[in-house]
This record gives sequence, structure tokens and C-alpha cells, in this order.
Amino acid sequence: MPAAIARPLAFRCAGSCSDGGYTGPMLDDASAPGTARAGAAFASRRQELGITQRELARKGFITASSLIAFEKGRSWPRERTRAMLEELVQWPAGTLAGIRAGGGVPGSSSGPTVDAVDAPLIVGAVDVALSTVGAAIANLPADDHPKFAEYAGAVLADLRRLEAITARAMRTSQGSAGIIKSLAAVRRRYDELMTRAAAAPEATLGQRLYTARRRANLTAAEAAVALAASAELIIAVESETPPPGDTRSRIEELIADLNGG
Repeated sequence: MPAAIARPLAFRCAGSCSDGGYTGPMLDDASAPGTARAGAAFASRRQELGITQRELARKGFITASSLIAFEKGRSWPRERTRAMLEELVQWPAGTLAGIRAGGGVPGSSSGPTVDAVDAPLIVGAVDVALSTVGAAIANLPADDHPKFAEYAGAVLADLRRLEAITARAMRTSQGSAGIIKSLAAVRRRYDELMTRAAAAPEATLGQRLYTARRRANLTAAEAAVALAASAELIIAVESETPPPGDTRSRIEELIADLNGG
């Protein structure tokens, strides 16, 4: 059973998020089981592509000391850093979190699978995590509250992590109907909150892009074609990674076009 969802996400709100503040999940990222496995898998993939630690550090994605600590399983990079590392080694967004949670390594035929015993436990853990997320959403302040964007963004980040873990479990579960339904529930909750956040006064570029392309029934890959960019870039922007160069203005134009502006 993936360790990252064996312990449901925990949220803290003093009273409610409208006055006490959402402080995010209480997860010990550095010491969580699977960190060493994810670091080793990344190191193997980096070496397979002929990318040296020095070269990667020189690109400014991560410091040499942080990279070494990650590959040896002593630290866990932040979400934004992981997204850049995944793009660098040509892995889909969320791959590292999936490996850390017990999922298979891309290109490896020997990754662990979820058996019939584990599947109901995973479904139960996802249900608990979604219940906790639901409570956090219910405690969000009004959409025009100065702190709404910050609190909503934190909940969305947790939903992205939960989606990555559940998607990885689904791919290794040999078609478990329960896990498929859990994944659908996570994505449905994510869509709902992203749509709400995108309509708020302080909506981010990623929230507006995600909502515009979803309303237009475009996949990330299809939106990427319109920008002459990669699908990984679209996913990264929607995960709140700032776009490079003049890409932001092109994304704004795409959003306007998709919204009929």
C-alpha cells in the first residue's frame, strides 16, 4: 500500500480558514518511505540520459548539494523543483511522487503492482484524504477574501499530489474498479476547485489556463500544440510553475481565444 496515502493528508485550521488560516498538509517529506527509492530512480534516469550532476546544477534547477541529498534519499525537493527535474529527464509530471508512493518506474518492467488485497486499502485511504480535503474546502473564506487565493492554492497543491499518487496506483492495479472511481473523484474535486479559483479576483495564470482549456475540451497536449510548446510545459504552468520567457503572453492570448475574447 502506498505509504504516502496510508497516512491521510492532514490540514490545520484555527477555527476556520477564513480567520485561522490554512497551513497545508503535515507531511514529513524528507523522511517519508519511498524518498530514497525516488531519488535512486531519478539518478538512474539522469545517468541513462548522460546528464551529469554538475550539468544539472549549472542549469539552476537545483543546487549540487541538494541534488546529491535527493538522489541519496536524504531530502525531498519542492513540487516546483520536482516538476522541472521530471521535465528534464522526460518523465510525466507527478512521476517522482508516484515512485515515492510505491508506483513503478517508467521504462521498468519490475515495478511493484497493487494486488486485490491492497486495492480496497488504497481506496479507503483516498476516501479519507478526500474527506479531509473537502473539510478544508468547506472552510475556505469567500472568493473575494484577500487570503482565498493562498488557501485555495494550498488545497489544490494537495489535490495534485493525491491525484498523482492515485493515478500511479491505478496504473499498477490491473484495472481495479475501486481505484478508478477514487481517481475520478479526486479529479472531479480538483476540477471544481480549479474552476472556482479561476473565477476569483486573484486567479493565477495556471488556474485560468486549466479552466479555459477544460471548457474548450482540450487536453494539455492539444493546448500545447496551439502554443508550439510541450504538454509538460502546460502541466507545469497549471501546477503554478512560472512560464519561461515570452510564453506568459502567449498563454494569455490562448486563454483569451479559448474564452472567446
